[in-house]
Amino acid sequence: MKHSPAEIIVPGLLAVVGVLSLVWWTMFSLGGPLEARVAGLDGAPAVDQAAGRQRPVVGEPIRFEELPSKLAGSWPWFRGERLDLICDDGTPLARQWPEKGPPKIWHIELGQGYAAAAISNGRVYVLDYDEEALADTMRCLSLDNGKEIWRNSYPVEVAWNHGMSRTIPAVVGEYVISFGPQCHVVCWNAETGQCHWLKDLVLDYGATVPKWYAGQCPLIDTRLDRLILAPGGEHLLIAVDYRTGDVIWESGNPGSKPWEMSYASIAPMEFEGRRLYVYCGTGGVAGVAADDGSLLWHSTRFRNSVAMSPSPVVLDDGRIFLSSGYKVGSMMLQLNVEGDQWTPEILFELTQKQFGSEQQTPVLFDGHLYGVRKDDGKLICLDLDGKELWNSGEHKFGSAPYMIADGLIYVMDDDGMLTMAEATPKQYQPLARAQVIDDGHHAWGPMAMVAGRLIVRDMTRMVCLDVARREGN
Repeated sequence: MKHSPAEIIVPGLLAVVGVLSLVWWTMFSLGGPLEARVAGLDGAPAVDQAAGRQRPVVGEPIRFEELPSKLAGSWPWFRGERLDLICDDGTPLARQWPEKGPPKIWHIELGQGYAAAAISNGRVYVLDYDEEALADTMRCLSLDNGKEIWRNSYPVEVAWNHGMSRTIPAVVGEYVISFGPQCHVVCWNAETGQCHWLKDLVLDYGATVPKWYAGQCPLIDTRLDRLILAPGGEHLLIAVDYRTGDVIWESGNPGSKPWEMSYASIAPMEFEGRRLYVYCGTGGVAGVAADDGSLLWHSTRFRNSVAMSPSPVVLDDGRIFLSSGYKVGSMMLQLNVEGDQWTPEILFELTQKQFGSEQQTPVLFDGHLYGVRKDDGKLICLDLDGKELWNSGEHKFGSAPYMIADGLIYVMDDDGMLTMAEATPKQYQPLARAQVIDDGHHAWGPMAMVAGRLIVRDMTRMVCLDVARREGN
């Protein structure tokens, strides 16, 4: 059947006009080109997270026959005993590995997330999420074999959003403090798993649960013997008696719009005879007095509207190194004090291409900074003026963790490949590499180490490795 030229051309022209109209409507009627939604930037109206929320009731512990290890050593909270990501318990570590990598002592399955281990008195503590029971679950394991000593939980619904759990408990004496995805802070008995108290930071302080859930790890200030938390909102920080849950002080919050909780953790600092806590909230970075919670200083020059995750790295002379991802980069501040006036001065800034860290906190070791640059995934070494001394070249690591022990730096990649290198500013000197998590993915949970036992995890598994020096290695 034949068609006239008009019958062919007119429908084609109408189709073209329809496509152009759709493009015009998309580009202009909606206010510009469509972009991928980014949590925190989609302009969604604020939601009252406390509406209909109920305080969970903690259950009774389930106890098992397993015993804690007799191995000495402690990695009691985020970034280790001195909060510096350095293990120096005196254990000599191997400088080379067998062909298959360091021996695997044990491994366990976990709920999806990045919650990592704290280690104390031969016990490993991890705040897991039980997807079947819909409950945050504190698990106490033996360092010897990963088998459970006890577990306890409370019901809370956490929908998958790049995993659920993200934090590391803090162990002090007979107490374990956990910080759950939905901002529940719980104190457990370290030996029995009995709950001492529970705080709901949303109900108690009007905290806003971050888009990808809580990433803040509880800080135990051993010098003042108290727990420090950052609920944000009306009170940027609070100090708590961890034995009873009683609040010691509540700080103010800078700015006309109160800063909310970020994913970063709090860093303690000593300067000019004053102890303070440095915290990066959603609106910037601030210093809060440790004795009474008064706000000493704040700056909005370093902020991240998407996700602030790395914690401040504090130097001894009043300098503070800050880093973040999502195109923010990094910055070195210098605190200056005149009378009662505290002023943060910017010493230098680095672009994201020079150095930015999306998740992990850099480590300060022997006057140099080590970290993985998000822009290209390379491990780099910086001097304290921000100059790059070396990078890892073809070895790239993504968003996975790292730490230093016995003069060595251990660094993972996203898929569970572990690299051991010399922690030296001279050059990148890798000594060994091994796939330590088979078919690993999103291996972002921070590392922990005691007595030559290195604990790492990916999205669903935790693995304990033997990296101690033995005869022949």
